Amino acid sequence: MHSSPFYELTALVVLAAVIGFVGLLLRQPMIVSFIAVGVLAGPSALDIVQSKENIELLSELGIALLLFLVGLKLDLKLVRSLGMVSLATGLGQVLFTSVIGFLIGLALGLDTITSLYVAVALTFSSTIIIVKLLSDKKEVDSLHGRIAIGFLIVQDLVVVLAMMVLSAFGIGAQGGADANVWLHIGTVLLYGLAMLVFVGLFIRYLATPLVGQVVHSPELLVTFAIGWAALLAALGSHLGFSKELGGLLAGVALASTPYREAIVSRLASLRDFLLLFFFIALGMHLDLGLLGAQLFPALVFSVFVLIGNPLIVLAIMGAMGYRKRTGFLAGLTVAQISEFSLIFMAMGLTLGHVNAEALGLVTLVGLVTIALSVYMITYSHTLYAWLEPLLGVFEKRIPVRELAHHQGEQTLQPHDILLFGLGRYGNVLAETLRQHGFRVLGVDFNPDEVRQWQERGYEAIYGDACDPEFVGHLPLQGVKCVISALPQHAVSLTHENAHLMLLDALHRQHYAGKIAIALQQSNDAEDVDRLKRRGADLIFQPFHDAAAQAAEQLKALLATKE
Repeated sequence: MHSSPFYELTALVVLAAVIGFVGLLLRQPMIVSFIAVGVLAGPSALDIVQSKENIELLSELGIALLLFLVGLKLDLKLVRSLGMVSLATGLGQVLFTSVIGFLIGLALGLDTITSLYVAVALTFSSTIIIVKLLSDKKEVDSLHGRIAIGFLIVQDLVVVLAMMVLSAFGIGAQGGADANVWLHIGTVLLYGLAMLVFVGLFIRYLATPLVGQVVHSPELLVTFAIGWAALLAALGSHLGFSKELGGLLAGVALASTPYREAIVSRLASLRDFLLLFFFIALGMHLDLGLLGAQLFPALVFSVFVLIGNPLIVLAIMGAMGYRKRTGFLAGLTVAQISEFSLIFMAMGLTLGHVNAEALGLVTLVGLVTIALSVYMITYSHTLYAWLEPLLGVFEKRIPVRELAHHQGEQTLQPHDILLFGLGRYGNVLAETLRQHGFRVLGVDFNPDEVRQWQERGYEAIYGDACDPEFVGHLPLQGVKCVISALPQHAVSLTHENAHLMLLDALHRQHYAGKIAIALQQSNDAEDVDRLKRRGADLIFQPFHDAAAQAAEQLKALLATKE
């Protein structure tokens, strides 16, 4: 196996499939299976991984891609609306966790420097794991999901700053001059400002027209998105801040385009595959032999992270005027430590500030908190139902900030009708429906049709109705009827029935409204029966219907002649 990287990769993917299938049978979240694969593939178990550089490369690409997809959700309106609560919650959590964690470390007999390092390491939560869980639960766009992502970004900025300071001190120690430390920090901050300006100019002048040309080829869209995410991640790393922030900025740069949902749906499966290698890379660095002696202090710190961190967030958000439910669901997202915590401790070990036992302690805390927090976030609503009577102290009598947020959301009326297919038939149908007072959202896979629709002042988005991931991101709540006016292809190895694929995707999202299908090129009674069996409420046959109506008009005309 070790003679070829291909055999090694095959063994890892097969192991992941087997462990994932066992986890599925046991009804465990897939991330738990991924963590188990990382531990089993590491040096303390099966020791499968030998091509460490290749695994690290795939891991880094997966992380950059994940943060890129997160950035696609962060448009400027979201930043403005949630900036204050994200900043206050993120900084407040970092401050309180650091202080309390430092005191716990001293109480457990750790020296001052080690206690400080461990306390700072406990403040970092895993953006990768949390975003994956929120995406799986379709809660990225919920209020608590948006706030959680906001304060996780604040945490990422803090960890980047902490690592910059550590690496700068390392450079300064090697150079023998304290001035080098501040020069390095100032240079990185200057580069960061320049990158923000570049992204701002790209959003203003290039993003929409450039992606509008790229989307004419779905294959090129995928390649462009991956290349853009990797480019800015590499640029961010080269300029002194993390690949993660570079990938995030790459997503933000495209978040204002009308094609972002199509990009998200196209890259979702690739993201999940590459994230497997992140957990394998994490397992490569685990030395289980160092963990036994740290069991008691690790359990103490784990309890603090699992219970104390969510309570800190809950208290801060309650004081700011959010409901206890929102604070609780957002707080659960910080009930684990991050992969950055291990990197931070490893940097301290390299600089000689902490020893290997301290790294083992934080590693064990990471294993315990990541594994348990996955279940806490997955079953967050059940946990809230159990604990709700005890959480009243964290909610103001009138949660003014959340009420203001909901009032703002209520001004945005949901769409009455979702129309797939903006061709000639779809255009006439939509125009007639609007004249009758219905609010219609159009969806089409042709960017030219979408652009022409928008130029006429109508609402439309670009996307593929045959893509279940894309359908899962659509605003289905409040939609009374979904209409498919999609063109039909002959069903073959390369073309499946688009109407049936759309029906299946809607059922997976538990859509409860009406569904109408326009069969533009078929009068086959078998097709009509099959669509009705799969959930279609109404079938249009435009040519058949038009011919029948024409025959009725001719009949009436002939009757008047007589």
